[in-house]
Amino acid sequence: MGAYSFVSGGKRYPLLKCNACAESPPLKSNLGITQELERISAYLKPKEIVSCPNEACDNHTVPLGTKKAYRSFGTTKGGAPRYQCAKCHKTFSIPKPTQYQHDTHHNQMIFKMLVNKVPLNRIVAMLGISWEVLYNRIDFIHRQCIAFAADREAKLKDMPMKRLYLSLDRQEHVVNWTERHDKRNVILSCIASADNTSGYVFGIHPNFDATVDRDAVEADALANGDIALPSPHRKYAHLWLTDDYAVTASKSARKKPFAGTLTRQIEEAYADSANRDDVEMFDIKTKDQKLPDYGMQVHAEYTLIAHFHFLKHLLGKVEKWRIFMDQDSGIRSAFLSAFINEVKAHAAEGFYVHVAKNLNVDEKRVLLNQSHREFKQFMDQHPGFTENEAKLHILKQRIANMREIGQWKDRWVQHPLPNMGEAEKSMCWLTQHAEFDEDHIAMLYNKASLHAVDAFFEKVRRRISMLERPMHSASNEWRTWSGYSAYKPGQVVKMLEIFRVVHNYIDTRKTSGISTTPAMRLGLAQAPMDYGDVIYFRQLSTVCKHFNG
Repeated sequence: MGAYSFVSGGKRYPLLKCNACAESPPLKSNLGITQELERISAYLKPKEIVSCPNEACDNHTVPLGTKKAYRSFGTTKGGAPRYQCAKCHKTFSIPKPTQYQHDTHHNQMIFKMLVNKVPLNRIVAMLGISWEVLYNRIDFIHRQCIAFAADREAKLKDMPMKRLYLSLDRQEHVVNWTERHDKRNVILSCIASADNTSGYVFGIHPNFDATVDRDAVEADALANGDIALPSPHRKYAHLWLTDDYAVTASKSARKKPFAGTLTRQIEEAYADSANRDDVEMFDIKTKDQKLPDYGMQVHAEYTLIAHFHFLKHLLGKVEKWRIFMDQDSGIRSAFLSAFINEVKAHAAEGFYVHVAKNLNVDEKRVLLNQSHREFKQFMDQHPGFTENEAKLHILKQRIANMREIGQWKDRWVQHPLPNMGEAEKSMCWLTQHAEFDEDHIAMLYNKASLHAVDAFFEKVRRRISMLERPMHSASNEWRTWSGYSAYKPGQVVKMLEIFRVVHNYIDTRKTSGISTTPAMRLGLAQAPMDYGDVIYFRQLSTVCKHFNG
């Protein structure tokens, strides 16, 4: 008998049964994962090089920037820099990023307003521009941010990293309805990961693909019989089809936030996963939600799996991965599917981190004061310990007495000394093994945190007007609508990708009296960037306009 066998979990729902432990994980489409990985990593693909336009010249395949291959040759009438080939003397130019734009003096101000909580209608009024100009500038700023990030992050693949402490979590964004007779929201699930040491956000990926023709996909899925096939065997396995929506919306109800003690919340999270038809599928649609009117939503578990593969593709020289994840069976399986070889080699460790959310400031202070009193009492009883030694000693005691929770018998430890950002926190070591000594294990538990990614998510809510947390209305059956929220899911994607660049390269914090950005702390920049550096960034690999010389 082999290691696995195929079993049925219901109509059109095949499972893969492990013959060793009898666990039955759902199947996923490798094609769908590959297509989603290609989508979220497309910005990193090499662009066409800029070189001498003369096909007969030896420099035709030599990139601009190569020493002694080209010389500066003034500018065009439009101000674009012109270059001359050193061999055949043909000239060509690099178009300015703002080519064909009028009133470019507004660009930096629009950029600043977009990421500093100014609503779109106020930007139009304050700058005296039209809505067409504003949306064109948002598209332009987004293109520049993507090009800027791609140029910098291409270096990550060859950047050695001895240890990477990565936090990973999900955030949902609500898109307003556009028709009074259909007051359903589009809910986007965004997965992001951030370096806990530098604060650098490596990617934020919503489960929405604006490039797909929805009508064409639906028609093709109907014509080729895709809908009748089990989901993992479909051509469009990773995309939400209308038939998928009809099945889930007819039997799914709005999920209530987990409540009660921290342990109770962890138990409810396991129970929620166990109650799903597919334990890895967390973006279940309800009757209060809808699919986008254009483009297509991706099944969020495919975006999640692709995100982990994206990290391995982006960061090519990490010796040891330490990945701290929000508690969800979909996140666990996505991590293990992408990092299985690293886990076997003990080069990747995965932790669940569950933080009590929805606590107000006063509740957080009560919890912190209580934990500090208990910690002080321990220090008084052990005067020979430093604070760090005491913390690790308490952790080792709790690790020795940790309790099993959930159907997978995961073992959880509550942190003895939390902070305001994570006032009540428990951790679970998913890749537990006996290779590390107890001090190393305690240190890993102490490092387990979601603080970098959650801090970024909080900045998104505070700084992007259209992405602030919307209010629910009891008079409208708890549906969600906000005058500042986006009406198109594509705008959500653009604003998240724009803000990631602002967070990584422009926003600063003082470290030892020096203002640094996450990119500086990671080693991708030597100084803080400003908004103009991004807007007027010129990528030499863009296709240039040729001139005869």
